[in-house]
Amino acid sequence: MKFAFLLASTALAAAPAAAQQTPANSETSPDRQEAQDHVHADLGQQIIITAPGVRNLNILAGTATLSGSDLVRDMRPQLGETLARLPGVSATSFGPGASRPVLRGFQGERVRVMVDGIGSIDVSNTSADHAVTIDPITAERIEVLHGPAVLLFGSQAIGGAVNVFDRRIPRSVPDDPAHVDAIAAYASAAEEVSVAGGVDVPLGDGFVFHVDGSWRDTDDLRVGGFVLSPELRAEQLEIAEEEEAEGHAEEAAEARELAGLRGRLPNSATETWTAGLGLALIRDRGNIGVSFGIYDSRYGVPARPGAHHAHEEGEEGEEEEEGGHEHGDVPVSLDMRQYRGDLRAEVETGGGFLDRIRVRLAAADYEHTEFEGDEVGTIFRTQGMEGRIEAVQAERGGWRGVIGGQFFVRDFEAIGAEAFVPPNDTSQIGLFALQEVEFGPLELEGAVRYEHSSVSAPDLGLSRTFNAFSLAGGASYEVAPRIRVGANVSRAERAPSAEELFSNGPHVATQAFEVGDPTLDKERSLGGELYARANVSGFQLSATVYANRFDDYIFQAATGEEEDELPVFQYFQSDATYWGVELGASAPLGYVGKWRIKADTVADYVRATISDGGGPVPRIPPLRLLGGLEAESDQFDGRVEVEHIFEQDRIAAFETPTEGFTLVNASVTWRPWGNRNPTSLIFAANNIFDVEARRHASFTKDFVPLAGRDFRVSARVSF
Repeated sequence: MKFAFLLASTALAAAPAAAQQTPANSETSPDRQEAQDHVHADLGQQIIITAPGVRNLNILAGTATLSGSDLVRDMRPQLGETLARLPGVSATSFGPGASRPVLRGFQGERVRVMVDGIGSIDVSNTSADHAVTIDPITAERIEVLHGPAVLLFGSQAIGGAVNVFDRRIPRSVPDDPAHVDAIAAYASAAEEVSVAGGVDVPLGDGFVFHVDGSWRDTDDLRVGGFVLSPELRAEQLEIAEEEEAEGHAEEAAEARELAGLRGRLPNSATETWTAGLGLALIRDRGNIGVSFGIYDSRYGVPARPGAHHAHEEGEEGEEEEEGGHEHGDVPVSLDMRQYRGDLRAEVETGGGFLDRIRVRLAAADYEHTEFEGDEVGTIFRTQGMEGRIEAVQAERGGWRGVIGGQFFVRDFEAIGAEAFVPPNDTSQIGLFALQEVEFGPLELEGAVRYEHSSVSAPDLGLSRTFNAFSLAGGASYEVAPRIRVGANVSRAERAPSAEELFSNGPHVATQAFEVGDPTLDKERSLGGELYARANVSGFQLSATVYANRFDDYIFQAATGEEEDELPVFQYFQSDATYWGVELGASAPLGYVGKWRIKADTVADYVRATISDGGGPVPRIPPLRLLGGLEAESDQFDGRVEVEHIFEQDRIAAFETPTEGFTLVNASVTWRPWGNRNPTSLIFAANNIFDVEARRHASFTKDFVPLAGRDFRVSARVSF
């Protein structure tokens, strides 16, 4: 089995590091955060990035983190929804079972989703209906990385990166005979029940064993307002009138019933479970660890009203009695499973130019089946492996940096009548370097990356190779104690993906006929940022203005045509511009008895345009404002927040506008043993006024609204 070979390769690659048995862990451990470290976003603070090889780099402007009780409070079944309140973050919100992060308006191939610096190795980048194989309930800390230095993680991070840290490979030796972390939650909107737990056990001589598991089950999601958007409701009512005029009373009644549908979102239930084992050897001068995990999920895909097409038709265009059917007449669901092995190693070099060497490897075997009712529709399979090696320089005279290399290989195939992407192979190899130097209050940074990519579709006889070169530079200046301003510039290149090049066929889950372009060229961008950060007397501020100019920008848009009775979505290439602003601020307001009162705000806006009269880029989130008021004490926290998403009427051809909405949320956190113990109980009420809400970044926004009023109870235990 190919996956077994990949795992064996991982183990063999680890052998030299294991033989030294002197690895050390000098990083701040993200899985031993105290409860008071539940910062919603690192606003104006000195940025400490725990991603491999990157530390204290101001080039990473606008970085935000989610951990501790904030992570537990905001946790949702999918990663995109979990992060959607952070500055500059939205979500694809395809459905409760599939939602990827949208960063500064970028999604898909321009957002890198990682586990401890290595990609998720799934097919969530292939289509918006494919879930990310990372369950937020197993995360200890999540970092959202913006700015040009994230290109160190690959050209797919041109729009940003999300780095998830879990506990699967232990980073420290527990002081107790066993360390236990557990989370349990219930949410009313989808009748969600979720539990997760992990145990770290020291075995002696620096060895630590880890085991974890999670399970989540949800019913169909309850939504606020109508299920269909005003445009789709009007369309269904028009259909009802036409059917009634033709004497089809039953069809007319069905269309009216669909137009008036409220309450539950049909076919949106989910069930997910994960399990993992890990073993690490931790010594004074280094560490090495391996893990193996399983991610299993089944979820429904809500159907677009009236979207269907027939296959296996007869000569007269009628469906065959056997085998033919119309999609849309039966519910579509996805059943996925991923097996993944990981390795992480670090060793101190003992002095000289290099301080330490880090190795990170992962291999995964992934498969999901798209069911049409009980029938197997299309099967997607991918096997992949990714690795990084980093040489971290010893800091001398204010100079520090990292140099390294990265590789990625993936074999992909889709089997079935609607295999819209042909079997293909992708390989990448990259070299990178990042340097930072301090001259008193002035800091200078520079980063460079070279990447060679090869993408081939043997069945089509097509093969493309690309050489991408990216570089970035930045400077920041401390104008006053703990107040810093800076600027970054970058030139980046990204090779098109196999999906962008070779797609050509119907995709039942997205209800679209997707068409690629095998002649696509590299995508190039020139970007810049200006930012300011402050952390003075409890006041925190992070403000960023950014802009990107793209040459040969790759995007997918509706053509207005139909193929196989499905709307055609095709990949195009043209120049484009992005610009936007992000603001995050937090200020103390004083004390009321033992309660510390503070206020915070988040604002973000992005505007993206296709050049030469192409109009707006599709699915760009509108202006968003969020304000919160918090009261904190040693044992209790209380929070009320209001988030307003403005109307998005700046739309691409064949898009529909999205109405604005306001969400009001509240939560109370109780820590029975004080804020130095992470054990907590959280009560939260979200969308208190049960409003109808839709994300413009979603392909399915017109028939998949967000959750309605949702009461959540979450418990976190750590001992």
